[in-house]
Amino acid sequence: MGFHPKWREIAEWIGRSQEILIKKLSRNDCSWADDPGKHQAGFYVPASIQSSGFFPELRNTNPAKPHILDALYSTLWPASGEIRESSLKHYTNKGTEFHCTRVPREQFSGLSPASLLIGGKLRTPVDSAAHWFIVVDSASQEAEIIETIFSLASDFHFGLFSPDVLVASMGDEERLIAELRQALQDGTLREFIVQQQLPSPAELAYRAQQLWLRENGFTSLDPFALDAPGDAVMRISRDIEFALYKQAELRQRAAQAAGLLLRDNDLVAALVRGFGELDQLFLSAAQTRKSRAGLSFEHHIQQLLHDGRIRHEAQAVFGGRRPDFVLPDVAALNDPKRVESMILSLKTTLRERWKQLGLEQRFGAVFLATVDDRVSAPAIDEMARNGIVLVVPELLKKSKEACYSDSANVITFRDFFREQIRQRRPSLIIV
Repeated sequence: MGFHPKWREIAEWIGRSQEILIKKLSRNDCSWADDPGKHQAGFYVPASIQSSGFFPELRNTNPAKPHILDALYSTLWPASGEIRESSLKHYTNKGTEFHCTRVPREQFSGLSPASLLIGGKLRTPVDSAAHWFIVVDSASQEAEIIETIFSLASDFHFGLFSPDVLVASMGDEERLIAELRQALQDGTLREFIVQQQLPSPAELAYRAQQLWLRENGFTSLDPFALDAPGDAVMRISRDIEFALYKQAELRQRAAQAAGLLLRDNDLVAALVRGFGELDQLFLSAAQTRKSRAGLSFEHHIQQLLHDGRIRHEAQAVFGGRRPDFVLPDVAALNDPKRVESMILSLKTTLRERWKQLGLEQRFGAVFLATVDDRVSAPAIDEMARNGIVLVVPELLKKSKEACYSDSANVITFRDFFREQIRQRRPSLIIV
């Protein structure tokens, strides 16, 4: 039996719950599962979650050790179907975090960095268990769905949610339903569908940037003026722009699906005969969503370079390759005397695709920027051996859930712009 439930099963347990806990797992939460020498066997619970009432109340059960508060409670683990008598402990002399132990070790083993623990407090207990937990690997499609459904921000660590979030925002939906009904009644459905176009990547990027600038009181994305330019890009790209995109996507795809299903008075016949077209419609939607992320990241990085007055050439072709940015230009990159030249490649998610960067090296240093917090320690070490410096948002560099904090070849966007460019390569800045 595997330990990776599909979204349908996860959603079913969410629907049976009165409250939902989601926690991004740090290395301390799960590294013990891959190390037989470690006696710790569980995950940490933040004090604010414990005080919320989600978990059982703790008491001192051993008068000889008054500094230890604990509680035993039954937990259900749907991935394996087992019920465990778990333990929640608080060593009051060691800090504010609580520790949940007696959990299935194998379900925490072999996880990608920044994986998720999702659980719920059941409305009706299952046997003796009033709580359920599922571990979701960050590399899985289910993790992406959870992040989208619960609108987990780029700097998310843990939180409690209502299961009602499974019901989408009714305001936008009801408005769209009314507009579709009106278009159908007026006989203008075809025209309405044509009008529901996704904004271009550049337009979406611009809207998201303007929202962030107004929200934070800045007039430009000058990376030298921002304390955390990487965090800004991550927030704009992964949170603000994605929210804008989802609103536009709903209108376009729902209108297109309506056009397919309402072209025949017999809805069942239209559904059966149009199944192939519906399948292609939603496949196209998924592919567009994935490609959008890369384009979004590229637009925002280019804005940083532009507002910082940094010489650069975008999508320049050389040696059969096309890196995202060459600083200052391809001519310098092929000139051994131009020591200031550098390559800046972008990957929203790395997986194994970073290995092609070794082929892009000429005479310039190679930097790889990402907002991916799931890169493993062995992959980071291999990048270092290949002369690749990883550039990550400031929050991710110090994040306990990622593997970046102790790696010398992982720097922040702030370090990239202030040290690698302004201090070491000042000629790249237009004065």
